[in-house]
Amino acid sequence: MDILATLGMGPWTHIALLLGAAFVAGALNAVAGGGSFLTLPALVFTGVPPVVANATGTVALLPGYMAGAWGFREDMRPPPGLSLRQIVLLSLIGGSAGAALLLFTPDATFRKVVPWLLLAATAMFAFGPQLRAWASGKNTAHAVPSVTKAAAGMLIVAIYGGYFNGGLGILLLALFGLLGQTQLNAMNGMKNLVSALLTAIAVVIYAAGGIVQWKLALLMMIAATAGGYGGARVARKIPAPILRWCIVATGLVMAGLFFAKG
Repeated sequence: MDILATLGMGPWTHIALLLGAAFVAGALNAVAGGGSFLTLPALVFTGVPPVVANATGTVALLPGYMAGAWGFREDMRPPPGLSLRQIVLLSLIGGSAGAALLLFTPDATFRKVVPWLLLAATAMFAFGPQLRAWASGKNTAHAVPSVTKAAAGMLIVAIYGGYFNGGLGILLLALFGLLGQTQLNAMNGMKNLVSALLTAIAVVIYAAGGIVQWKLALLMMIAATAGGYGGARVARKIPAPILRWCIVATGLVMAGLFFAKG
């Protein structure tokens, strides 16, 4: 908790902020996604270096991804062009590459990149339904993508997910739609599985690189898990369009604050 004590406000104020951000992030991920829009900025604004904040926030959200994957275990079906084994392998390779890239990214560089990544992730979230519809519309009933193209797409998305988690779910759903998958439960199941794999392998690499604040990660993990189970019940009562645009507004505000901080 030394990092929290270095700023002007008392550490308990910061702890409350991190717990609140993690709780709401867990609820958002359970309902609509976008939890990383809160965890990353909250950690940075309490004094955690950007690269460490990205790694620590990713660790905190891991249980939610694993629970989501388990919940859809009976519905999981790989998209046309890829087998389940290939998806697992590509997820691990891409996630490892993205996480390793983060290790070699200086804080100053990552701080400059973060607002642009948040803007891109926010745009993907805002236009997620249109993006998925466009991807699905590119398919024909008999078209089967080549293994090479399918694997390349999966690898690119996996590298992105290992480096920066924001907007990953939208990218995965769009990719699966583009590959010809049409069953929403199957798509969500694979999305949660890939997210869990990417996060798990990234956590291993982040830990090996020493860029995880474990006390903060475990604290936020408890709050995020509680949010996923309890907070989601409240969030489900909010109409989907309102919830979506609240998340978009949050992403835009956070990106603006990062731009302002330089």
